[in-house]
Amino acid sequence: MRYIETLKDGERISEVYYVKQKQIALTRTNKEYGNVILADKTGQIDTKIWDLNSGGIQEFEVGDFVDVSGQISSYNGSLQFKVERIRVANEDEYVISDYVPSSRYDVEDMFKELLGFVDSVKNEYLKQLLNSFFRNDEIFVKAFKNTSAAKTVHHGFTGGLLEHSLSVTRLCDKMAANYDYLNRDLLISAAMLHDAGKTRELSEFPKNDYTDEGNFLGHIVIGYEMVMEKIKKIEGFPEILKLEIGHCILSHHGELEYGSPKKPSIAEAIALSMADNIDAKLETLREALEAKDTNDWIGFNRWLDANVRKTI
Repeated sequence: MRYIETLKDGERISEVYYVKQKQIALTRTNKEYGNVILADKTGQIDTKIWDLNSGGIQEFEVGDFVDVSGQISSYNGSLQFKVERIRVANEDEYVISDYVPSSRYDVEDMFKELLGFVDSVKNEYLKQLLNSFFRNDEIFVKAFKNTSAAKTVHHGFTGGLLEHSLSVTRLCDKMAANYDYLNRDLLISAAMLHDAGKTRELSEFPKNDYTDEGNFLGHIVIGYEMVMEKIKKIEGFPEILKLEIGHCILSHHGELEYGSPKKPSIAEAIALSMADNIDAKLETLREALEAKDTNDWIGFNRWLDANVRKTI
């Protein structure tokens, strides 16, 4: 497998890649050409099919795995793939793991640790709520394990949602141990569920794109509705507890301009929003530094709003 991150200017390539985007565009002389983005787990490459009527160009669609041959060149400082032959690949011609970026950590180990946090919750209503998601809902669990935490920015890989949720839960557990006025059960329950809506906001890999529901509503609203639906089925769930955990989910981005419909109003919501921000920013930094593989300053990162570098 020739991963995209290893491709070099001037090479001729014959390989299977995933079709992330495809559109028909026009040249300055009004001739149609294919404007395509091909991808694997290491990245993506701008791809052009200049002669759509060539005998080697077969029909394909977004989401297909395609066997392509052609020339790698450099255009405006970036690599570009000029395709001369393309066809939809057979299933035995590729291994899906070559196209899906994944967590550094074992998914089952992470999920086992998360279930340990579920079991540590003493409040019977919150424990029922957590079990209704993480033990009794197979569809949710599958999506929770396989979905990323974001299309871009941080944890944008399979297992990313689980990794991020577990990291935030660990941080919240430490906060509850340090600040004795925090309600630990409420805080870690909210931490485990704060991004539940991403299981429906984003499609699974290799597509990893926003669903219609995600575009219309966003994961905060979706997640809030998911939690409220589960709570309806738990007899006697206290009204104030429902409002508190709902508030934690709605406010976990911390600021209105970051997408939360409410700012945090209780200690647990403040703690959750801080933990969420810490994990998101540190993972964003880790990924940015890892991509550059240098000890020098790597330049301005718009997500961190700073020029960053590794600690020496």
